[in-house]
Amino acid sequence: MAGNAWRSMLSQVVGSVRRQSLCSRSFSTGLQTVTLIPGDGIGPEISSAVMKIFEAAKAPIQWEERNVTAIKGPGGRWMIPPDAKESMDKSKIGLKGPLKTPIAAGHPSMNLLLRKTFDLYANVRPCVSIEGYKTPYTDVNLVTIRENTEGEYSGIEHVIVDGVVQSIKLITENASRRIAEYAFEYARNNQRASVTAVHKANIMRMSDGLFLRKCREVAENFKDIKFTEMYLDTVCLNMVQDPTQFDVLVMPNLYGDILSDLCAGLIGGLGVTPSGNIGANGVAIFESVHGTAPDIAGLDLANPTALLLSAVMMLRHMGLHGYGKKIETACFDTIRDKKVLTKDLGGNSKCSEFTAEICRRVQDLD
Repeated sequence: MAGNAWRSMLSQVVGSVRRQSLCSRSFSTGLQTVTLIPGDGIGPEISSAVMKIFEAAKAPIQWEERNVTAIKGPGGRWMIPPDAKESMDKSKIGLKGPLKTPIAAGHPSMNLLLRKTFDLYANVRPCVSIEGYKTPYTDVNLVTIRENTEGEYSGIEHVIVDGVVQSIKLITENASRRIAEYAFEYARNNQRASVTAVHKANIMRMSDGLFLRKCREVAENFKDIKFTEMYLDTVCLNMVQDPTQFDVLVMPNLYGDILSDLCAGLIGGLGVTPSGNIGANGVAIFESVHGTAPDIAGLDLANPTALLLSAVMMLRHMGLHGYGKKIETACFDTIRDKKVLTKDLGGNSKCSEFTAEICRRVQDLD
C-alpha cells in the first residue's frame, strides 16, 4: 500500500481528538514542549534516534526528558514520580518508549499507571500495510480503538483463600459510552464506513453485555456509520482470513490489548506499528508498544520505526502536519528503498545507520 494510505491513517487521529484535547492551544509558532519518557531497554536508543530525526527536520519541539518508575506516595499508593507528572500536566503531550513490566514485583505496570494517572481512556492503533515491506497480507487498512482504563486491567485482585485468587473485571456505563462515542466520532470525522463492537456478551452477559448496550445506544446517534457487533473469537478468525473486511473496531481493554497486537502482526509487527493514548483532560501520550528488548539493548541494533511513526502521530495531533509528513515520507522511502534497514526489517544495518539515512532523506526534502 502506498505511503499516502499511511499518511491518511496517521492523520486521522488528529480530527477525532482535537475537539477534546489541545484545540485551545496554538502550535503554529515557537517551540512546543513535549515530555519525553525514553523508557527501558532499547528505549533510550530509539528515543535518541527520534530526537536526531526531529532535529534534521527542524521540527519545533523542545524535549523535556523524564524517567518514570513506580514510587510509593502517601498512604502507600503507587504513583509516578512528581516531576514526570508535573511535566505532563504542563506540556499535555508525551512521547514514550517501552517500559519494562516486572512480573510479581509488587507494583503495577507502569504503562497501566500512566493510563490511570492521566485518564488516557482511548488507545488508538492504526494498522496499514507499508509499501515495500512484504507480509502475507496486503491492503490492510484498519484501526483498533481500545478502552484503556478498566476491564480486567483495573488492578482489582485479592486472595480468597490460599491457592485461590480472584481478579475482578470492571465495566462501567460511563467508560463504555465514552469509548463508543469516541469510536463513532472517529469514524465520522475520518470518513470511515463502519464500526465493529468486539465483545463476549454471550458468556459475560453482565459486563460485556453492558459494554455492548452502550455501543448500541451510541450507534443510534450515528446512522451514517454502519454498526456491527461480533464475538472476539469470530473477529480473530475473520481477521486472519481477510482483514480488509474490517474498518474501525472498538472493544474493552483486554480484548484490545490482544487484538491490536494481532493486527500489528498483519502489517509486520509491533516494530512498525504506531500508537496513541488519548485522555479526557487534554493529555495525550504517544508510544511504541513493543517490548524493551533487553537482549539487544546498547548494541545499536534496535528499530526506531514504531516510536518514530508514533511521533509522527504526535506531530499531527499538535497541528504540525508539514513536519509530520516530511518525517513520515523519509521513513517510508527508506523502507521502500530497502538499502538501509535494521535486521528486523530485512536488512543488516545498525540503528544509527538507519537513523542517519532517514535524517539524510529528511534534509533532502527541505
